Amino acid sequence: MKKIKGQIEERGYWGSKTEFILAVAGIVIGLGNVWRFPYLCYKNGGGAFLIPYLVFVVTCGVPLFLLETAMGQYTQEGGITCWRRLCPLAEGIGYGGQLIILYSCMYYIIILAWALFYLVFSFSSQLPWASCDNTWNTDDCVNLAANNLTLNRTMLINSTSSVTEFWKNRVLSLSGGIEEIGKINWEILLCLIAMWIICYFCVWKGVKSTGKVVYFTATFPYVMLLVLLIRGLTLPGALQGVVFYLYPEPARLFDPQVWMEAGAQIFFSYALGTASLTVLGSYNKYNNNCYRDSLWLCLLNSGTSVVAGFAVFSVLGFMAQKQGVPIDEVAESGPGLAFIAYPQAVAMMPCPQLWAACFFIMIILLGLDTQFVAMEVFMTSMMDLYPMVLRKAGRREIFLLLFCLFCFFSQLIMVTEGGMYVFQLFDYYACSGACLLFLCVFESLAMGWVFGAERMFDVIEDMTSSRPNYIFMLCWKYLTPLVSVVSFVCSLVKYKPLTFNRWYVYPDWAYVLGWLLALSSIILVPAWALGQLIVVKGSLKQRWRHLCSPDKNLPVTCKQQTQIQENTLITEMEVFVKCCTK
Repeated sequence: MKKIKGQIEERGYWGSKTEFILAVAGIVIGLGNVWRFPYLCYKNGGGAFLIPYLVFVVTCGVPLFLLETAMGQYTQEGGITCWRRLCPLAEGIGYGGQLIILYSCMYYIIILAWALFYLVFSFSSQLPWASCDNTWNTDDCVNLAANNLTLNRTMLINSTSSVTEFWKNRVLSLSGGIEEIGKINWEILLCLIAMWIICYFCVWKGVKSTGKVVYFTATFPYVMLLVLLIRGLTLPGALQGVVFYLYPEPARLFDPQVWMEAGAQIFFSYALGTASLTVLGSYNKYNNNCYRDSLWLCLLNSGTSVVAGFAVFSVLGFMAQKQGVPIDEVAESGPGLAFIAYPQAVAMMPCPQLWAACFFIMIILLGLDTQFVAMEVFMTSMMDLYPMVLRKAGRREIFLLLFCLFCFFSQLIMVTEGGMYVFQLFDYYACSGACLLFLCVFESLAMGWVFGAERMFDVIEDMTSSRPNYIFMLCWKYLTPLVSVVSFVCSLVKYKPLTFNRWYVYPDWAYVLGWLLALSSIILVPAWALGQLIVVKGSLKQRWRHLCSPDKNLPVTCKQQTQIQENTLITEMEVFVKCCTK
């Protein structure tokens, strides 16, 4: 159908159930499943870590996953306007979540630029990070992949691996600190531009384009992961790595830090608190079985994390055996795993170019669908907030272009010589687990007590024709807020200032900037509630009642229709009796 200039476009739906499943899988299954979960598992008690992990899955992960998805499907609104219809007092939760999404869009894509840079070099005749004969190498460089390596432990401590020097000196051109921003790395900048162009065209037509792209970006990483898993398990030393990954240490269960990290991993990997699930669920038809979808997607997420651990640690076990060092000296989390440990491992394998290409293609695709689905979440929330302006023909493409340009120019500082320090500042503070925990506390309180857990149960039953397990109501009202509050308080008590590589301490102004980034999303929740209580007219009781009342135009459930009919019948009977007694 031809678009008419100035005409308001329809919001639209997913083309099929598969598109919804793959889009949600795209944003909840990302780099954290590959480089964060395996590291946390081995670091915090191996197989014993699965106990606190599963506790958080049951009390917070699955209940909030279902709640957010059902909120979107019920209201057919984005991350901000859904709160306007369900509980206007809590609309600040929506604004806070979208601000975190904005921060993540501003820094997350940098990882993809680094991965693309590595992918390009993976097709070299010799992997550049597997030798010390390059211009960026120092006199302390040592090639750990060399077959004739005969270095003692002291020499290894005083030297730097060729992989680490490639990462720091070639990719990052790392300066001495955040105070030394330095010049732009033009090669990384070109990779960044390429990733933004790809993301733009993945999202520019809304769910029509996003729903089609995820067929590839959300499924192909599993092919790569399976290939790497099979290859890893066939390497010498793989069993040693797997045992190290899962060896249980029950004593670690008494450490509060272990529980806190398990909770943070759930909130990160399940994409909770940012309304991502709400937005994706809002493109479902009203009668979609979001209850069943949520359970399967949570299982897929956690299952992927565990399987990725086998793929990663089988390779790290091989690497440790090859170097003759303990596995805990090669196991790292975050960029250290993707850009130091794993490239070092593939450099030791036969046909290293093939395995390097497979690994970085997987990293790019895992990160790519997380990035562009996050962009779709932000776009949908803004378009639902200003539909008369942004839903006119051609406006979406222009607004998306402006959004991409804003994020791109704001992250130019991250492709400089001091950019890694800024990147970690955003990662540690702006999108931290404490921010997500805070939003989720108020989300569960608002929906469990103000909107009503019983009413939400009736909504889900009306949409899916199946009533959820009673444990979900128990979680929304009691367990989820309690566990989230305890985790939030523990994260503040156990707070440690950010450092880089355990030696660089940020200046005081950088920590102030970090806390401002963290508080900027948190403060929106009480600020919005207080502002509305001041602005809305009437007595305090009237204002409170108005701001806690859902929109009267929300879909009416079958149970509500029955109650309305019963009330109408009772009223008519009372009127009839009064007339007869006169």
